[in-house]
Amino acid sequence: MEKIKMTNPIVEMDGDEMTRVLWQMIKDELICPYVELNTEYYDLGLQNRDATGDRVTHEAGEAIKKWHVGVKCATITPNAQRVEEYGLHEMWKSPNGTIRSILDGTVFRAPIMVSRIKPVVKTWKKPITIARHAYGDIYRNVEYRVERPGKAELVFTADSGEELFRETVHDFAGPGVIQGVHNRDASIVSFARACFEYALSVGQDLWFSTKDTISKQYDQTFKILFQKVFDEEYAARFEEAGLKYFYTLIDDAVARVIRSEGGFVWACKNYDGDVMSDMVSTAFGSLAMMTSVLVSPDGNFEYEAAHGTVTRHWYRYRESGRMTSTNPVATIFAWSGALRKRGELDGSGELCAFADRLESATLSAIEDGIMTGDLAALAEGGGIRSVDSAEFIAEIASRLG
Repeated sequence: MEKIKMTNPIVEMDGDEMTRVLWQMIKDELICPYVELNTEYYDLGLQNRDATGDRVTHEAGEAIKKWHVGVKCATITPNAQRVEEYGLHEMWKSPNGTIRSILDGTVFRAPIMVSRIKPVVKTWKKPITIARHAYGDIYRNVEYRVERPGKAELVFTADSGEELFRETVHDFAGPGVIQGVHNRDASIVSFARACFEYALSVGQDLWFSTKDTISKQYDQTFKILFQKVFDEEYAARFEEAGLKYFYTLIDDAVARVIRSEGGFVWACKNYDGDVMSDMVSTAFGSLAMMTSVLVSPDGNFEYEAAHGTVTRHWYRYRESGRMTSTNPVATIFAWSGALRKRGELDGSGELCAFADRLESATLSAIEDGIMTGDLAALAEGGGIRSVDSAEFIAEIASRLG
């Protein structure tokens, strides 16, 4: 069988631990037999990031801006324990955060639904897509550990040298901690436009939530700019499409989401989206059953799994050499999403059709009762067979063939 040709490359970003193992298996068994895979490869494994002083992460982000499509394996964001474990030079920042800052995009995460796995929230009948702002908040913060009494201040000095604002954050009588976060109007406006465009593209209402009653400058700026963009650019288009834009406080949004039947896009600030996407994915079944794509305002797309590197399974695999029952579905869908987008941008119907076939083969295996252990524990109906990752991928490959 002649393999499908690719005109332009996909930026491929390898990762860490168990997901790195699955990454290679997916390529070898599910993609390369059918596609003449063309990628520009970057090793974002923690050891290579450390060896390059994290330069490789920045190079990968710039490469996505050049080729417009990237696919990323899950990576470790090191804490103090990881610094010691891997003998790192420093506690490197999240590669996801770095790439998101380079692309200035919005992360859209949606559950992959199958009939055998029912949402924990019984009212949910349709997917809920989390739109996560991919800039600012604690991911671009400045922190300081206070060890002795003193005064912390928030100061803004204009380029002219004029001090325009100074206010005491806290007078410390003893040890404590300070955190400073920021955002930019331009990034918030891009976030708003991406959310409105995405909602129109999928034909779903858009919800947006912050805590502007408490954060009367930071959060209120999000609320004001979202409304301004909607009124000036999208109100007529939403009305024509029969869609609604709805703003509420985030605590009210959480209550409404739980009582809803789903079927909408929920826009959240960076940290809120990080937390809520995990909540939504878990309630729908599993973090390994959630798609994630970063969409930038200038037409760049980065696909990844929404979960981490599955460290617990990695330790077991490394010690025993035996394959674990780790769910590869989100990583498979990251590849299928990137292949489909590459096909769309390059006008390759064959590549798009292959991406559809790959997803269908994956979901049909689950619907027929063949699944990894995390799904087998949740699935309903008879004839369920729990398999390890290698067996699951082999089953998908047989259906592709």
